[in-house]
Amino acid sequence: MTSKMTATFATRREAELVVERLVQAFDLAREAIHVGPEGDDNSAGEATSGGDDKAAEPSVEARTDAPLEGRIVVTVDAADRGDIEDIRRAFKEFDGAAPA
Repeated sequence: MTSKMTATFATRREAELVVERLVQAFDLAREAIHVGPEGDDNSAGEATSGGDDKAAEPSVEARTDAPLEGRIVVTVDAADRGDIEDIRRAFKEFDGAAPA
């Protein structure tokens, strides 16, 4: 039986890191992981991260056009009990929160 597990993340970077951890460290199939905005609008999260942040000098200026319209949702189809524990650990590691 498959269980759906869901968490939200403040930034696109955190969501991408949790997906990377689930696929590379825990061998979950990428097709079992779904990523999207929390609401109806396109969103990169609640705060800038990664390429949207200003880098060390010399650098181009930080971007100001990132769509910060809400949290990023990651949903995973867990196939067994071991997957559930791995998913919980990965969500916690990257500050995942229960969906609103």
